Amino acid sequence: MKKIVTLVLCLPWMVQAQTFTDKITKELKFEKASPSNTLVLANINGSIKILGYDGDKILIEAERTIKAKSDARLEKGKAEAQLKVIDRMDSLIVYVGNGCNKFGNRNKKHGSGWSYYGDCDGDDCKILYDFTFNFTVKVPSGINVEVSTINEGNISVDHMKGSVKANNINGAIKLSALEGSADASTINGDVDIEYLRNPNKDCKYYTLNGDINALFSKGLAANMSFKSFNGSLYTNVAQLEGLPAMLEKKESENGIKLKVANNRFKIRNGGVMQDFETFNGDVIVKEK
Repeated sequence: MKKIVTLVLCLPWMVQAQTFTDKITKELKFEKASPSNTLVLANINGSIKILGYDGDKILIEAERTIKAKSDARLEKGKAEAQLKVIDRMDSLIVYVGNGCNKFGNRNKKHGSGWSYYGDCDGDDCKILYDFTFNFTVKVPSGINVEVSTINEGNISVDHMKGSVKANNINGAIKLSALEGSADASTINGDVDIEYLRNPNKDCKYYTLNGDINALFSKGLAANMSFKSFNGSLYTNVAQLEGLPAMLEKKESENGIKLKVANNRFKIRNGGVMQDFETFNGDVIVKEK
C-alpha cells in the first residue's frame, strides 16, 4: 500500500499580510486670525473630505490603515506613517509623513509651495509597508484651503467662502457650494464645481483624462478660455461671444517667439477669467 505524502511549502509570497486600522483625531486653531488664514492638507494615499462650518476650530479625523507582510514591518509602518503639523501662525500645514517622503516649502509656482519633493527609492530608504489615510475635516467656512492627494482617493470640498485649491493625480475632484475662487487640477478623474455665489477672482480647472462640469449661479458675467485636444465645450448660456485673439511674445535665441490664443470667450459683459483645460474630456458650463 502506497502512502501519499502531502508537502506544504511556506513560500515568501504566501505569507498572510498584516493589517492595522485606527482613527487619528486632531483639533487645531490658528494662532493669528486673519483673512489669509489657510489650511494646507497634503495626503499621499487616500481621500480627503472638507466641510465648512461656522466654528473657529479645525477638526480632523483620519482613518489610518497600514498593511505589511510581517509584524515587524507593520510596527515600522505604525511608527513611521504619522500625521504631522507645521504651525505658521496664520497658516496650518498638515501632512502625512513616513520614513522616505520629504515634505517642505519648495515650489512657489503652485499654491503655497508646501509639497512633497522626493522619494528615496534607493537602498538607503525602502518603504516596506502600504499605508492610506482617509480624511474627514471640518474647517471654518471663511478660511482658505489647499488640499492634495496622489493615489487611492477622491477630493471633495463643501460650503467654503474662502479660496479653494485642490490637486489630485489618480482621482476625481468635487467642489460644492463655493462662494470664493477655485483652482482644481487632476490627471485621471473628473472635476465637478458648483458655486453658490459666482467667483470674483480668476479660476482655473484642469484634467488630463476626464470631464469638467461647472455649475454657476444665474447671471454669470465672466471671461472664459477653453482648451482641449479630444474634447468639446457645451453650455446653456446663450449670451456668449468670442474675444480677440491673445498674442504672447517671448524672447528666444532665434528671435521673438509668438504664441496666438484664440480660444477666449466673453459671457455677458465679461469679468474675471474662468480657465478650462482638458486633454481627453469635455467641458460643460451651465447656469442654475
